[in-house]
Amino acid sequence: MDFGLIFSLQVPPGSGIPWQEPYQDMLTCLPRAEELGYTSSFQVSHHAQKDGLCPGPLVACAGAAAVTNTMRIGTGVLLVPLYAPLKLAEDVVVLDNLSNGRFIFGVAPGYVASEFEAHGIPREERIGRFEEALDLMTLAWTEETFSFNGKYFNVPETSLTPRPVQNPHPPIWYGVSAPGSLRRAARRNAIQIMSPRHGPEELIEHFAPYEAEAKRIGWEIPERPVMRSVFIAETKQKAEAIAAPALNYLFTELYGAASAAGDRVLKSADGSVITAKDQVGFDTFKNRYIIGDPDFAIEQLSLYEKAVNPSEVSCWMHLPGIKGSDAMSSVELFAKEVMPHF
Repeated sequence: MDFGLIFSLQVPPGSGIPWQEPYQDMLTCLPRAEELGYTSSFQVSHHAQKDGLCPGPLVACAGAAAVTNTMRIGTGVLLVPLYAPLKLAEDVVVLDNLSNGRFIFGVAPGYVASEFEAHGIPREERIGRFEEALDLMTLAWTEETFSFNGKYFNVPETSLTPRPVQNPHPPIWYGVSAPGSLRRAARRNAIQIMSPRHGPEELIEHFAPYEAEAKRIGWEIPERPVMRSVFIAETKQKAEAIAAPALNYLFTELYGAASAAGDRVLKSADGSVITAKDQVGFDTFKNRYIIGDPDFAIEQLSLYEKAVNPSEVSCWMHLPGIKGSDAMSSVELFAKEVMPHF
């Protein structure tokens, strides 16, 4: 099992943290994390958020690529329907060259209504635009010259250079959970990356249609990454004291608020749907994040290993509002005490 890191670069309102601080924390962390054995860095993205949750993931990925040598660098995930696909294809291939073939293109159709409103994209078109954009980009990366005629996008005969370093193009990872989207991910030979908002039982449920479709088409899935919010300290009490406010904020203001607005369902452990963000708190979803001491982390990761056998766990330690020095302490302790067990 490999381990990576996740960054969202958020500044919760009222925290007093300067906007640039999370960015500098990431750039400081990554060279040391690479030395410690972390194998990837992923950039979370949303748009039109009050806390600065990174709206420019490709730019952030370029920064991450510049301060590392071996880590895979990726978006986790980029909301494709909000972008012009040919321009996006160009930026991705530049990142693949900049990183010397280390870029992973994590993608999703998005779900937050206000993001689509802000960018003037009809939310009801998000799935169609998402899949068509990926078709266009794949064609641009793999053909010397190409044209494209679709429902949403049209490109006259043209070419894209430079060419990707990776053959045939950077790997595409899908951050989706709907059964139809999971089956389409398999048909595109895309890796499914499991969101930290879902509990272990949901991960098992989401893998099922993806694996079934892969088996039907004869494709062997090469990786099984999952994303988890992780924070460890010398004692569980200390870890919870530092990380509980961050998780409470994340599940209330992003996941809970989206569920309350009807944008995307968030289910509690008993399967009931969250309909108001004040139904959510740190204790509500404790089985969805790993917050504790090293022994607790080893125990929890062993359960994930048995349940879904992940090839990689991407750890979200630089959670919103957590100081960079505290996050680095978790990064160091996790590498020393937890990673050797896996």
